[in-house]
Amino acid sequence: MDSILEMRGITKTFPGVKALQNVNLTVRKGEIHAICGENGAGKSTLMKVLSGVYPAGSYEGDIVYEGQVRHFRGIHDSERLGIIIIHQELALAPQLSIAENLFLGNEIARNGVIDWFQTHRRARELMAKVGLKESPSTLITDIGVGKQQLVEIAKALAKEVKLLILDEPTASLNERDSQALLDLLLELKGHGITAIMISHKLNEISRIADSITILRDGSTVETIEASAGAIDENRIIRGMVGREMNDRYPHRTPAIGEVIFEVKDWRVHHPVHPERLVVKGVNLHVRRGEVVGIAGLMGAGRTEFAMSVFGRAYGRRISGEVLMDGRPVDVSTIPKAIEAGIAYVTEDRKQLGLILNEDIRFNVPLAGLDKISERGVIDRHAEVTLAKRFRERLKIRSAGITHQTVNLSGGNQQKVVLSKWLHADPKILILDEPTRGIDVGAKYEIYTIIHQLADSGRGVIVISSEMPELLGITDRIYVMNEGRFVGEFPAAEASQERIMAAIMRREDA
Repeated sequence: MDSILEMRGITKTFPGVKALQNVNLTVRKGEIHAICGENGAGKSTLMKVLSGVYPAGSYEGDIVYEGQVRHFRGIHDSERLGIIIIHQELALAPQLSIAENLFLGNEIARNGVIDWFQTHRRARELMAKVGLKESPSTLITDIGVGKQQLVEIAKALAKEVKLLILDEPTASLNERDSQALLDLLLELKGHGITAIMISHKLNEISRIADSITILRDGSTVETIEASAGAIDENRIIRGMVGREMNDRYPHRTPAIGEVIFEVKDWRVHHPVHPERLVVKGVNLHVRRGEVVGIAGLMGAGRTEFAMSVFGRAYGRRISGEVLMDGRPVDVSTIPKAIEAGIAYVTEDRKQLGLILNEDIRFNVPLAGLDKISERGVIDRHAEVTLAKRFRERLKIRSAGITHQTVNLSGGNQQKVVLSKWLHADPKILILDEPTRGIDVGAKYEIYTIIHQLADSGRGVIVISSEMPELLGITDRIYVMNEGRFVGEFPAAEASQERIMAAIMRREDA
């Protein structure tokens, strides 16, 4: 099969950091080519070089596309030749319709006036190709993340895509939407569209990839052909992290004590539609030294429950009781929740967890500025000492504490968020999708930190859509569906089948 793309000797340097070192990549026409590597391995940087986000002249090496050396000065140059990149953070305008988003910057117009009839007709054709049944007039904000991914792919089809690049396309999707997206990629492959997929989910890569290129520390390790037989996940992991990982979850012998945290009859109404009950009489308890998981499908109410407990950051007409060490505590505002000993690590670290244009030193103290200040004035020496301590303790890989967080890998960004909340010294730490978009090696490090927190006598609540993760790191699991807890299992007695059975029983009820 002829190649559609060759990247030869690509080297990309940022001030003080060599992000890519002599990377080589060959992609054949009509294949799905996966790129794997730890956070910071250079995967996204390589794709930004390819798509022209980093223009010709800012890197060394050659891009050969459809048999010719190309010098893309910007993303419009690559798009004109059918190279379309869909980033992990979707580039959709939420208050515009699906049709408007599909042709944004690529409008169907006559004499400068948009032809809405043709726009909607063409939108319906493209939406049908990706399995979207909504009206073209539907606002992006009114559809879920899974369907938004489909809109992005339809948008690529509108630009007559030949080479589709997807950066962590299923990171924010539930199991059902992930499978639908993978099925669509296989269908597009059948129509001759080539795809490059960056993903940390090895089971998905094993299912759809024809070839897999592994990057480590900005260099090419190897390319594996799926045609050679079943893909060995351990081989991929070994290539990514440079060592054997015989167990993906750290071993731990828990020392669980008395109940430290309780939530009783917790009810939360929707912030915009207050007549709608989102969290319906939830009861939860966590013991000292215990890691408790909350499983459930996307939309089950897990994040809404966690945010409402954390200073009523979500919802209206909230009722119920929160107890710490057997005594009621006031969690009516975020400062009061922090004072009570509760910390919440958001699932959206980029938008809500970090100030990305600031450095590590600035972000780490944010949840406990009072601890390093006097009369409202920050002690800069204490700030530096604190940042250095957490950088070393959590093994944050960076050039130093003045490294901007926007330039850190996902795993290291998550460690900065954890540092911020550990500095607040909470009794209960709620972690919402703590390893989303993080590679297998960094996940292991996050799991180790979670266990260390529990072993220090804290209680930890982990919300995760990855059931193997919950089974691997928790001591007890609640199952949530439609705003209620519908099951509770000791982790040793739980299984993916039992968790799904609890969810399905409730759906059928």
